Amino acid sequence: MIGERILRARKAAGLSLRALADQIGVSQTTINKYEKGNLVPSSGQLIKLSKALSVRSEYFFRPVKVELKGVEYRKRSTTPKKILAQIEADVLDQAERWTSLVSLYPKAPVKKFASPQGLPKLISQLTQIEAVANTVREAWELGLNPIPDMIDMLESRGILVIVTSIEVNQKLDGLAASVNGTPVIVVSKHWPGDRQRFTLAHELGHLLLHGRLDESIDEEKACNRFAGAFLLPQKSTLQRLGGHRSHLEPQELYMLKHEFGLSMMGCLIRANQCKIISDAEKQKMIRIFSSKGWRTKEPGDPYPCEETYLYRQLVYRALAEDYLAESKAAELLCISTSALRKERKLGGMDATATDQ
Repeated sequence: MIGERILRARKAAGLSLRALADQIGVSQTTINKYEKGNLVPSSGQLIKLSKALSVRSEYFFRPVKVELKGVEYRKRSTTPKKILAQIEADVLDQAERWTSLVSLYPKAPVKKFASPQGLPKLISQLTQIEAVANTVREAWELGLNPIPDMIDMLESRGILVIVTSIEVNQKLDGLAASVNGTPVIVVSKHWPGDRQRFTLAHELGHLLLHGRLDESIDEEKACNRFAGAFLLPQKSTLQRLGGHRSHLEPQELYMLKHEFGLSMMGCLIRANQCKIISDAEKQKMIRIFSSKGWRTKEPGDPYPCEETYLYRQLVYRALAEDYLAESKAAELLCISTSALRKERKLGGMDATATDQ
């Protein structure tokens, strides 16, 4: 068990056997023996390992072990194996901590994911995706307004969202898997918010559309269509842009982006899909995007990144209900016990104290 965890933490840190050995002052062979379980590190070496790998020493003894199943990378062909190994190790660690936390509750604090009722059994045309997105929004009572927090919305419906801090740049488009039957979607902390949101909606599309598409329909294209329609519904697009236009101002797309959390390019494509602009006008604007470099980096302020709050909320809820001790809570949050105690105080006042 210890050996597996050393191996995983080393991959997550992006260190070679030699690099880790040099940091803790042992041979490469010794690290290899640790990872294979042929040699058990001393308590002193474990402390050095925890510092070098940026993990708490309790990590090496964590009893919960999970397995990622059905892993699907939406990756570019140039993605180095080293980066994929780092991402998977980070995801496994976060999934283990999540599973460990949830197991402390006498009753599961989050409901299991289930597809909404009313989805078609067979989708034979891409245009049907609009209705599917509308059905999901209606079933989940989202209305036609912008979804303020995609991560919170998905987590509240039983999908585990993991935000990885591994630097992936443009080398990964997303990752989906399952842990103990719970769907998992992974996005990068370093992506702008609109890219995070599109990836989350795209992966939700895979969960909902898989097995429903006619063999003539490409699933990736269908999920892209679903993501756009889910984030920016047709009725909302028509309300903002009008029924038929000969031209769109880039500023309109910029405003839509910051209202609905979909990229300017995504909003442009939605305008075409909703038949607000013609194919020719779409291609004309795409050429403008290309000439200005907006396909690489869109102008103006980026859409704010999203982050997960549910995990931390459940840790503090478990503390309040005495399901776990401070030391365990600190381990789950990957901080020291003293740092946890500071977090529990607000403005110098103990958050657990009551007014006298």
